Amino acid sequence: MHHLLPLLVAVPLLGAALLAAGGRLVPRFVAQSTACAVAAGTAALAVLLLTHSSPPLTEWVGGWEPVAGHSVGIALTGDGPGLGMAALVSVLTLAALAYAWRSFDEPPHGHAGAFPALVLVFQAGMCGFATAGDLFNAFVWFELMSVVAYALTGHRVEEARAVQGALAFAVVNSLGAYALLMGIALLYARTGELALTEIGGALDAHGPPDALVLAGFVLVLTGLLVKAAAVPFQFWLPDAHAVAPTPVCMLLSGVMVELGVFGVWRVYDTVFSGPGGLPAADLARVLTVLGALTAALGAVMCWHQRHIKRLLAYSTIAHTGLFLLGIGTLTPEGDDGVALYVVGHAGVKAALFACVGILLDRYGSVDEHVLHGRARPLRSVGVMVVAGALGLAGLPPFGTALGKSVAEEAVGGPLTALYVLASAVTAAAVLRVAARVFLGLGPTPEDAGGASGADAYETTGSGEEPETRQRLSRVPDTMTAVPALLLAGALAAGAVPAFGNAVARAMSEATTAGLVHTSVHWTPVGVGLGLQSTALAVALASVAVARPGLLAVPDRTLPLRRLQSGHIGDYVAWLLLGTAVLGALALPGILSG
Repeated sequence: MHHLLPLLVAVPLLGAALLAAGGRLVPRFVAQSTACAVAAGTAALAVLLLTHSSPPLTEWVGGWEPVAGHSVGIALTGDGPGLGMAALVSVLTLAALAYAWRSFDEPPHGHAGAFPALVLVFQAGMCGFATAGDLFNAFVWFELMSVVAYALTGHRVEEARAVQGALAFAVVNSLGAYALLMGIALLYARTGELALTEIGGALDAHGPPDALVLAGFVLVLTGLLVKAAAVPFQFWLPDAHAVAPTPVCMLLSGVMVELGVFGVWRVYDTVFSGPGGLPAADLARVLTVLGALTAALGAVMCWHQRHIKRLLAYSTIAHTGLFLLGIGTLTPEGDDGVALYVVGHAGVKAALFACVGILLDRYGSVDEHVLHGRARPLRSVGVMVVAGALGLAGLPPFGTALGKSVAEEAVGGPLTALYVLASAVTAAAVLRVAARVFLGLGPTPEDAGGASGADAYETTGSGEEPETRQRLSRVPDTMTAVPALLLAGALAAGAVPAFGNAVARAMSEATTAGLVHTSVHWTPVGVGLGLQSTALAVALASVAVARPGLLAVPDRTLPLRRLQSGHIGDYVAWLLLGTAVLGALALPGILSG
């Protein structure tokens, strides 16, 4: 089966090449159908390989196997976590392409295969990153998916805002990629190896870590945390989500950001977890501090948005912080909880973005105030938004709730309260939107007619254009079926006991060669915390709707808003500061060694 691993990348790349070459010669229906078939075939292949991933599969592309312990070939690793991420990527790619079938229009007289071809290349890059067995090729796949993500974000090139958001995305993530490449160069200089396991073994043989190992670790971690949108590297994410087409937002928040978190886990587990790497206490300190800051800032900023796409983007940032906290426990239980949390979150967040896309194409706005009461006819969409909000809150039996409960118990202590608060606040923000937009509850906002001024778009979404040539008078069935199926999948991830156990088994076999198996199941404490965060979310949303001034903070008095300046120079400065902070947090263990 290991010989099939390269097809996870080759199939979507060949499909993209076919669409790029023949997209002008076929109608859109044929192009979209082909893209969906390719994405579905890749998803089926990933699932097939996942069922044969014990023991993990390894493929040296082109037959370039190691000689005398040294390798120059490209290694692909097919273990449970990597193939699980590849399957999740492919399923969400299929969902995004199916959603785009009727919701996203190409420019007049345009290339029918251009958008689906870019999406398939994006899928190939993400699958390659998930299965990369050596650090340099992980960087190559990292860059492939990043470059395509920039193009997809700025796909509506006729709009200056789209170009600006894509440019900020590109500059910040390119700097993160440079940091990652420099870290790889330092590690190669020390070990002469690029394969992940070989680097780890060479570092362990070299002895205790020193300043060079620390520098390599910090640079590699910087590149991955930029992609994960962790504080203080997160500024690109809201700007990109605000302008990216809805199907692209589904992929950015659903799987691309999570791949950054996956990369942090993968690199530490295989490279830096031994005696020659970073002490466990140092990584725990790094991830705990950054995770707590990311969860707290993301939740606060999510609450204070009325631009609904930005609101969901900050929700993604908050949950990234919770993922990092879970990984920071450095325990099998924490890893299992985060893995299941990521699966549930992908379905819920992609579904919520799909619902926001319906609002945009139907009413031409993503401003919570402008849309007040206008979406009453869209009852089914409103139900899905409420369901997605409850999934974010951690209401059992959603997969997000089960993953959150396992991670919460692994983290323990005061940080459990942060899990409850962050999930409750982000869910409350979405529930508030649902109550105002779909039910018309609460007083009509004074500026419901739209805001004006230089900052109107950034804060409210005023001036947003539909992604279809004309506003939809009727929502196509595909646009409602996709989020409904995604929410059903997120629900099944927590409701089907065998799924959680399969995730735990795949994680344990990848990290401990099958010697340790953990069990993922509902506990009274986990259910209680899920119900508590859900109740808190409902209470906060009720207060916000009934008494909007009580929990509101004026824009000018919220300093955190000013940090999201939109200036690339500011974002670069924060990236450099974040790299220095990472080094400072990891330094004590090196000095003591």
